[in-house]
Amino acid sequence: MPKLQAVRGMNDILPEQAAIFSHIESTAKRIFAQYGYQQAIFPCVEKTELFEHSVGQATDIVEKEMYTFEDRNGESLTLRPEGTAGCVRAGIEHGLFYNQTQRLWYSGPMFRHERPQKGRYRQFYHIGVEAFGYAGPDIDAEMLFMSYRLFQALGLTNLTLEINTLGSSESREAYRKKLIGFFEQHANKLDEDSTRRLKTNPLRILDSKNPEMQSLIAGAPKLTDYLDKDSKAHYDTLKSYLRQAAIPFVEKPTLVRGLDYYCHTVYEWTTEHLGAQATVLAGGRFDGLVKRLGGQDTPACGFALGVERLSLLLENQVKLPDQADIYIVVQSDDLMEHALILAEKLRARNSRLKVLTNCGGGSMKSQFKKADKSGADVAIILGDEEFKHSEVTIKNLRDDTPQQRISFEEALKITEVRRGKL
Repeated sequence: MPKLQAVRGMNDILPEQAAIFSHIESTAKRIFAQYGYQQAIFPCVEKTELFEHSVGQATDIVEKEMYTFEDRNGESLTLRPEGTAGCVRAGIEHGLFYNQTQRLWYSGPMFRHERPQKGRYRQFYHIGVEAFGYAGPDIDAEMLFMSYRLFQALGLTNLTLEINTLGSSESREAYRKKLIGFFEQHANKLDEDSTRRLKTNPLRILDSKNPEMQSLIAGAPKLTDYLDKDSKAHYDTLKSYLRQAAIPFVEKPTLVRGLDYYCHTVYEWTTEHLGAQATVLAGGRFDGLVKRLGGQDTPACGFALGVERLSLLLENQVKLPDQADIYIVVQSDDLMEHALILAEKLRARNSRLKVLTNCGGGSMKSQFKKADKSGADVAIILGDEEFKHSEVTIKNLRDDTPQQRISFEEALKITEVRRGKL
């Protein structure tokens, strides 16, 4: 039998990294609650047509990257490559958007068949935030305030906010024509991807990472020169809100995002510490998406943050939590039954108390090694002599405090342990 390994680009999340993931999500959950966002949970698999109609057939995601298959009924299904489409589908299906506003967040794995590299995997984890029913730049600003607060709570101060506007569909269409005309005049300088995108999605040429394309892109027309009055007012107001909140930002005219449904505000939080995968959070407005997918016309905006990328930035800041507060050591296997019952009673007293029993046997010396490795502050020793007198021995593992014998009844009163202290 060949050696079994994980699928390329789909990684195991082991305890040390899982602890960072948990820290990111719990911090995000707390921050989102401050702003009135509620959690929702959506399927990992959707009908393929959902992404074709939302993300866009001319995007890299739909053309090259989706994991699509037929089920036993011959229906085309796709592992979700992003979260917004499924969130919108669920909102329409369950009537969440009809004459009401919604603030939602979700988390979970996404799937894209990309070339794996640091911070970019084929199964990756997103935390997504979406708001529906809010048309003004105030909700855009509030989302950026919220993301800024999240990064502060995580201790990340080395991120840059890049913003742009795609304007309304009308202003974007006028710009699209100018852009096509410009690139057609320089067709001999376009790479293969840009040539393919010229007729289908010319704005995506601006997002090219090909170094040989950058001088051409720098000379292309700027979308801000084609904004209508309302689009410009929306963008200017957003920038004013950010300045008032003292949140620094950089305007990036070539920022367009890779999904067809975006309009007006788009933004990315980036870092210089992850190489090519610089974006850790990205989002913007998608006012027409709900209507495109069959709902009523509903303004909307949102963002997604990459958990793996944030995890890489935090890997030296978050420690694996200790397995135990208390470790129960037994002198003989005959006492294991009593040790297990003692541990259950301690956990029942305080659901947050982490109590580890020494399952699997072993000498006292090996048990104390395991106790030390577990991070426990205190060991409860259940020995033959102690048991005869209905007692246990308490040993502090993190200092030289003399050990003491106490009764079972006193041991059951233990509800908290702090660095060697009961």
